[in-house]
Amino acid sequence: MEWTGARYADRPTVEVTTWIAAPPERVWALVSDVTRMPKMSEELQSVRWVEGAAGPAVGARFVGRNKHEAFGEWETTSTVVAYEPGRVFSWAVGDPDQPSAVWRFGLQPRNGGTDLSQWMRMGPGRSGLSFAIDAMPEKEEKIVFVRLREFERGMTAALECIRQWAEA
Repeated sequence: MEWTGARYADRPTVEVTTWIAAPPERVWALVSDVTRMPKMSEELQSVRWVEGAAGPAVGARFVGRNKHEAFGEWETTSTVVAYEPGRVFSWAVGDPDQPSAVWRFGLQPRNGGTDLSQWMRMGPGRSGLSFAIDAMPEKEEKIVFVRLREFERGMTAALECIRQWAEA
């Protein structure tokens, strides 16, 4: 990823992709289970479905508890905004109409395996990052860049976990 000097209002994105030697059905079972995600992340501590949701479906909501050395601990409520079994699983963090972030897994069968991507977009709604930007507006582009790099590293590690589980 190159530093493009993005500001939060630009809604910057990051995406990581890997090929997994397993069929999409096996990979899908892993990426669509949000309760498994904390095992793939240093930041995400726990996830639970809310409002009687038994699993993913458009409109279903889940709460994630997070921890980061610079931001402390916090919870977010996310809403599933796309759910196409075997293909796309996406959720908006916070208000689905003004999310602080949107996350997505995409799957594509290829060469007897699966191309798996994880994508995220910041904003347009406020997030914990907004407080850091408010405190140091002259450093906004660097703050956004550093956070995008953290996401990229975390996503790369998550996809590697999924690859190992799916190929085991």
